Amino acid sequence: MLPFYLGSSAWPAGYMGEDDKAAGHMTFWQGPTSHRQTRAVRIGGVTVGGGAPVQVQSMCATRTRDIDATVAQVDKLARAGAAIVRLAVDSEQDAAALKEIRAQTDVPLAVDLQENYRLAAKLAPWVNKIRYNPGHLHHHEVSRPVAEKVAWLAAIARDHDCAVRVGVNWGSIAPEYLERYPGDRVQSAVAHAALLEDASFDRYVVSLKDSGPARVVAANVRFAAACPEVPLHLGVTEAGLPPEGVIKTRLALEQLLARGIGETIRVSLTLPNERKHEEVEAGYRILDDVANGRFISVPSFGRGLNIIACPSCSRVENEAFVDLAEQVRELAAYAREQPLTIAVMGCRVNGPGETDDADLGLWCGPTTVNLKRKDVTLGRFSYAEVLPRLKQELDRLIVTRAAKDPGVEGPDDSTG
Repeated sequence: MLPFYLGSSAWPAGYMGEDDKAAGHMTFWQGPTSHRQTRAVRIGGVTVGGGAPVQVQSMCATRTRDIDATVAQVDKLARAGAAIVRLAVDSEQDAAALKEIRAQTDVPLAVDLQENYRLAAKLAPWVNKIRYNPGHLHHHEVSRPVAEKVAWLAAIARDHDCAVRVGVNWGSIAPEYLERYPGDRVQSAVAHAALLEDASFDRYVVSLKDSGPARVVAANVRFAAACPEVPLHLGVTEAGLPPEGVIKTRLALEQLLARGIGETIRVSLTLPNERKHEEVEAGYRILDDVANGRFISVPSFGRGLNIIACPSCSRVENEAFVDLAEQVRELAAYAREQPLTIAVMGCRVNGPGETDDADLGLWCGPTTVNLKRKDVTLGRFSYAEVLPRLKQELDRLIVTRAAKDPGVEGPDDSTG
């Protein structure tokens, strides 16, 4: 893949036919911009920030312990243009597999520590970057101060020539930050950047992800102003199924990249394993369009039904989750004008917390699906049973809202 430099003094004008312009498919942006100058962070043989090209990355959806399948997917993502590929590790068995995976590929690898930060010492010799979520550090060694845990991670990374990503997700903010800074989750990222700096470690990037494009833009703009030297990894988490998931991601990324913010990107889509490379292809299309001034017109996400779904990755405990997300979209089509959010989450790591803000949420385990209304669990159902119950709850929610607001129509199930 050609590198995408977004830091030229004048970006090329967009190119579209007059018919395309008249149809309103895209709007144009032309004019000078400069990409902000951050410190350079080396991740294996790849540089993020410091004037380097914006890097596209992705994440495996295979189980990390399945070495052959994981190596095959790493290589497929790399062939599609992924500069960095992330793996999730949630057990000693996954950790042991990394050594052999490293022996079979030279693609720069990042590892997601999940909830057990203590695995870092076993993983670091075989990867190039360690990602930790500040919201998960309190799960183990509860009495140990967070600052000590971060300093320990920094020491492990330094000793093994690894970079670090501080990965903040809106649905899994540490309780102490929710209490100290209600509604202000950027503070978690700023605080952890300071903890790494206090540990004399500056080889890190930060991500602030949410399922809402507007919140992603606002958070990253604020963080970039507070910590201008820190490279940013951009993405919309739980963007969901394509094409809607690509559109949501574009809405955030093109606004940030146009401001010169963002040194690496990931498009997080709910896809079956054999199609994960489409994340990378979508990322390059977004970069190409932004570099050439082609911007999509903004659809009204949030005014009608919004279905969010986490990206298919190796944390997913049942691959039927992807099919379920498709089925939820089909089932809920009759409610498309309703201002509601349905979240479909594929694992216990993000599922419980990131369904709390949805009107209806489903988070999937190995054999059952937990159905929620906001933060209230309604029950646990088999994959076959959950859809009829979801429809009951969706109809009930629509009727309740219509009773409160006469301007909201009741359910129209004419499509079946």
